[in-house]
Amino acid sequence: MKTLETNRLLLRKYQENDFAAVHSYGSNTENTTYMQFGPNTEVETRSYITQAINDAENKNPNKYRFAVILKQTNTLIGGCDIHINNDEGEIGWIVHRNHQNKGYGTEMGQELLRYGFEELHLRRILAHCDAENISSYRVMEKLNMRREGLFYDARPANKKPATNRPYSDELSYAILKSEWETEKQIAYYNSLPFEFNGFINIPTLTNGEIYLVCTSKNPAILEKNYVPAYSFAVCKNGEKLGEVNLRIGYSGGVNNKDLYYCGQLGYHIDEQHRGNNYAAQASRLLLPIAKAHKMPKLLITNNHTNTASRRVSEKLGAKLVGDTVRLPEWSSLYKEGQRFINIFEWEI
Repeated sequence: MKTLETNRLLLRKYQENDFAAVHSYGSNTENTTYMQFGPNTEVETRSYITQAINDAENKNPNKYRFAVILKQTNTLIGGCDIHINNDEGEIGWIVHRNHQNKGYGTEMGQELLRYGFEELHLRRILAHCDAENISSYRVMEKLNMRREGLFYDARPANKKPATNRPYSDELSYAILKSEWETEKQIAYYNSLPFEFNGFINIPTLTNGEIYLVCTSKNPAILEKNYVPAYSFAVCKNGEKLGEVNLRIGYSGGVNNKDLYYCGQLGYHIDEQHRGNNYAAQASRLLLPIAKAHKMPKLLITNNHTNTASRRVSEKLGAKLVGDTVRLPEWSSLYKEGQRFINIFEWEI
């Protein structure tokens, strides 16, 4: 079994001389209150370490159990694991109470997801916790896992002496490989540079056939994570053909993700004027605005069933970076009734 490494941690196989460190948290009531094991006896801790060592020697293991070492001090501070069932995995972790609230659980979880998806080629990864274990399910949410269910009386309750209940409720979280890859894309696009020091004066935007008329300059609305945006009417011979808009920026707020799904460029051509390449022409006329704000790329998204919109993206030379991307339930497009989108990147 290979050793995994993060910024602060080493995840390695267990050793016999890990007993004292493992037993210090495995036998501690505070550490095991929400776990399905413990407090462990010395016999139980030794049995666990022996089993973990045996699993690590298996050439085709379905259980990967890691001792977690703080690199700075070479201290064993907890453990984590991933259990495999066909193309699914389940992850878990425990951090010694003396090392909690420092982000180590999230760091372990991030590496387990990477290992599971990139190296074990899993399709889906799960995690479960006691419904009262706030710190654990917050880690799952930081890992961008979705809450899939709350199950009543689903697990034995180690906290029974305090509550007089033999069972606890359980929360179940999961993330697909496709969702994990999407989160990496979102982080990339949200990191792209741009400049906004106020709206610019609009130059003449025409290609000789159509022209754009700015109808509004919409300031950012921080509480809604809205970025600044320009709206234009697409016109020809004094007649309005449709609309096109350009959003400036990539995230719209700290860790905001909605703009990834909505894109920076939007267009709509009235039905009676469709089929004349007006959407692509109007989109190209927006390039001076995007360049003035030093935006290197624009995202264009379309409903996966909207063939005409997809063709506009392709005519612009945009690259498909997300094919049939699942919309999260919180997104504005999901609330409008869409479920899957295609995402194109237009490098400008």
